[in-house]
Amino acid sequence: MVRFGQSAQECQNARPMDDLRFDGQAVIVTGGCRGIGRGIAQRFAEAGARVLVCCRNEPDSLPGGVAFIAADVRQPEQIDAVIEDCTRRFERVDVLVNNAGGSPPADSATASPRFTAGIIALNLTAPIVFAQRANAAMQVQEQGGTIVNIASVSGVRPSPDTLAYGAAKAGLLNATQTMAVEFAPKVRVNAVVVGLVVTEQAHLFYGGVEGIEAVGATVPLGRMADPTDVADVCLFLASPLARYVTGAHVLVHGGGERPAYIDAAKGTGRD
Repeated sequence: MVRFGQSAQECQNARPMDDLRFDGQAVIVTGGCRGIGRGIAQRFAEAGARVLVCCRNEPDSLPGGVAFIAADVRQPEQIDAVIEDCTRRFERVDVLVNNAGGSPPADSATASPRFTAGIIALNLTAPIVFAQRANAAMQVQEQGGTIVNIASVSGVRPSPDTLAYGAAKAGLLNATQTMAVEFAPKVRVNAVVVGLVVTEQAHLFYGGVEGIEAVGATVPLGRMADPTDVADVCLFLASPLARYVTGAHVLVHGGGERPAYIDAAKGTGRD
């Protein structure tokens, strides 16, 4: 496996599939108990990593090779406890995936200041603090480390009914670029800008299988993403194959959303 300090020639001689192995490496995935986070945790475990997930409540089950610690990432002292637990279990922190986040819908004109502050705390403040703590551990390791922030298309386009969430994810993208500059060269920081994903709770937003298929049909690639689609990009960004990639925003959205004006124009009978 190619490590941080190896030469360009050594990197060129390595086999790409070897570079996607994480044997012996310690990976933290926040919010890794379900949905996208669970998919990410499972992929890293399958690649040989020792994975620690943190969530507020312990799930009924976890993928093989994945350990759990209870933590609310909005509480800095609980973030410290996760870092300490990882270093105690695995003696290092090689990868942090800042995945925990989300927001219920709320009217942008009437959402309370308390609600807005809570959403920003979860989706922006928490990943910044977690990245700071992980960076402190990685900087003293000979081979450094990598941080992957899970962002959203809500941060790069209008986000109706999730105003604070979209604003927080936009802030996370800027934070990714800034941390990439300041944490270099030992630590790389990148973001995955995620589009529509089918998770355990997709039916609550899209109305069951038919709704999911209908929404998926609007995506250029013809379907909504699966958590593994996001996980595989995280694997790449954390691997030596991305050794010269930092401060990047990688779009994982199947081509995005079809511009509304195209269908509107066709609806008028124009060619």
